[in-house]
Amino acid sequence: MAEHVCPLWVGYLLISPLRKLLQNPQKILAEYVKEGMTVLEVGPALGFFSLPMARMVGKKGKVVCVDLQEKMLRKLLKRAAKKGLAGPIETRACAADSLGIDDLSGQVDFVLAFAVVHEVPAKQKLLSQVARALKPGGKLLIAEPKNHVPVELFDEIKAIALAQGLEEIGSPQIGSSLTTLFIKRAE
Repeated sequence: MAEHVCPLWVGYLLISPLRKLLQNPQKILAEYVKEGMTVLEVGPALGFFSLPMARMVGKKGKVVCVDLQEKMLRKLLKRAAKKGLAGPIETRACAADSLGIDDLSGQVDFVLAFAVVHEVPAKQKLLSQVARALKPGGKLLIAEPKNHVPVELFDEIKAIALAQGLEEIGSPQIGSSLTTLFIKRAE
């Protein structure tokens, strides 16, 4: 699914504590991620958002982290284990043409795609798989780096999500990001 793959060394930059000044996971996600939920994160890198989401869903919840790079996923799990958060985290290495989440159809409460959709050449396929995974009332938060992704491309991403039957319900304020929030309405 990826056109550009984030190098492992960049993953270490993405987990910098300084990043929390602009993009605090707790503040960004507290409204959407609750105890017991099933959450999907596409392209988690080393888990900047995954680990806080694991805390939020607790032992009865699940955070499914899907990435092309098995090395990133291994490092994410190692970090989660050190913090006692490995229990709710499930990692999946995906293929270039599929997220490998067909078994999650209609089961996901919340999906986070942070700085990843712009890198995927098959955006329609990615967003159709995400839409199928969401349960009615489930939400998708897409955030893209404002200094890297042109507004025209971001608008294209939003149009593709709308074409998958998702409804845009907001644009949360996240530092240095273009954002959109979607909901899957009951069919």
